[in-house]
Amino acid sequence: MSKRAYFGTDGIRGQANKHPMTAEVALRVGMAAGKLFMSKDERRHLVVIGKDTRLSGYMIEPALVAGFTSVGMDVRLFGPLPTPGVAMMTRSLRADLGVMISASHNHFADNGIKLFGPDGYKLSDERELEIEALMDQGLQEGLATPEGLGRVQRIDDCQARYVEIAKATFPRRLNLTGMRVVIDCANGAAYKVAPEALYELGAEVIRIGVSPNGFNINDEVGSTQPGLMQKTVKEYRADIGIALDGDADRLVICDEKGQVVDGDQIMALIADHWAKRDRLTGGGVVATVMSNLGLERYLAARKLKLERTQVGDRYVMARMREGGFNLGGEQSGHIILRDFATTGDGLLAALQVLAVLKESDQPLSALARQFEPVPQRLENVRFAAGRPLESEQVKAVLADAEQKLNGSGRIVVRASGTEPLIRIMAEGDDEKLVNQVVKEIAGAVKKAAA
Repeated sequence: MSKRAYFGTDGIRGQANKHPMTAEVALRVGMAAGKLFMSKDERRHLVVIGKDTRLSGYMIEPALVAGFTSVGMDVRLFGPLPTPGVAMMTRSLRADLGVMISASHNHFADNGIKLFGPDGYKLSDERELEIEALMDQGLQEGLATPEGLGRVQRIDDCQARYVEIAKATFPRRLNLTGMRVVIDCANGAAYKVAPEALYELGAEVIRIGVSPNGFNINDEVGSTQPGLMQKTVKEYRADIGIALDGDADRLVICDEKGQVVDGDQIMALIADHWAKRDRLTGGGVVATVMSNLGLERYLAARKLKLERTQVGDRYVMARMREGGFNLGGEQSGHIILRDFATTGDGLLAALQVLAVLKESDQPLSALARQFEPVPQRLENVRFAAGRPLESEQVKAVLADAEQKLNGSGRIVVRASGTEPLIRIMAEGDDEKLVNQVVKEIAGAVKKAAA
C-alpha cells in the first residue's frame, strides 16, 4: 500500500491548527472528497457533517463546508452528534458522504476528520488514498459555477432521530424501570443523546461529563479515565456505570462495586447471550490483535471462534462484513453490533449489556467477568523521529522475546496510527515473564528512538 500523507488508522488526526489539522487541509479534504463522491448526473449531491464539542470544531467545520460547497455539494450540519450517529444519518438522509469532526478519546487540543461512504461505512484505505491524491493536485479545476455552488442547512432534529434509532435496538419486551444508571459522556458528542435515550427507556439516570465548554472533552472523564464514573456508581449505589469517549463510538462499563469492565469482557458477555439465543452470526467474534488470549479461550470453550485483525475498528468491520459476523470490536471498547450499526457505538453496546442484565436478573458483578484474563502488559514508548521498529537491535530483542514465551503467549509491537508512539503488548500465562519481555522490548525501542 502506498505511503499515506494525511490519513492514519482512523481518518486524519493531529493537533488543532498544526499540519495536518489546519483549516487549509480541511478545505482541501472538502474539495477533494466532494469531487470524488459527486457522480456525473445532474442531481444535487449531499454531504452531512457532525462534530464533537472541541473548540477547534468551529475552525474545521466551516473550512470543510467551504471545500464541499465550492465543488457544488450541498451540506447538512448536525452539530454535536456521536460518530455512529453521523454514520447512521449518512444512510438515512441518502447522503453521498458523511464527515465526523473528532479526535475521539484524545485531549481537546487534538482534532480529526473521519469520512463515511453513502453506505455508512468508514472509507477503505484505497478510497482515502484517492482523496489524498486529489488533495495534492490542482484543486482549481472542476469548481462549481456561481449558480452551481452548494447550499448549506443545519438539521435540528438529528439528535432526536439518533435517540429513537438507539432505543429501537433495545428489546421491545424490556424496559429499564428500576435501574439506576451512571452515564459519563466525557463532555463530548453524546452529552445530550445518551442520557436522553436511557431516561426514555425507563432508567433513573445520573449524568456526569455532560457540561462541555470546548476544552474539557475527555478531561478526567470518559472511557479512558473512568475514575469519576466508578466513584459516582458507589456513591449513588447504581446498578451500572457507563463511560463513553469524546465521540461516543466506544465505552467502558463498571459494575455496581465500581469494578471496570473492558471491551473484551463486554464482547464475551454479549457473544454468550446472543449465541444461546441463536442470534450470533459468523460462528464467533471479530477482534484485533490486542484482545486478550483469555477471550479467545473463552470463546473456544463455547465452540466459537475469535478472528483477529490489525488494530482499527474499520478493519474489524471489514472482516465482519466478509465473514458474516454480527459482533466484533476492540479491547479499548469499540463494540460493533452489525445488526444495528456500521461502526462502533458506545450507547448501543451499553444497551445490549443492560438487556443482558435485565434478562438475567443478576447484578453486573456476577456477569461481567466472563473469563479470567491472561496477564497482559502494555507499554507505550514515545519517539520524536525515525522508525525505531526497523532497528536490527529491536528486531533481535523481539525474536528473543518470542522464543522466551515459546508459544505460551503473544507479543504485538506496532506504531500507533494516531500518535508518535510505539505500542508494546505482551501476554502469557507467566506474568513475571510477560513483564520482563515488555521491559526488554521497551528498552530496545527507547535506544533505537534516541
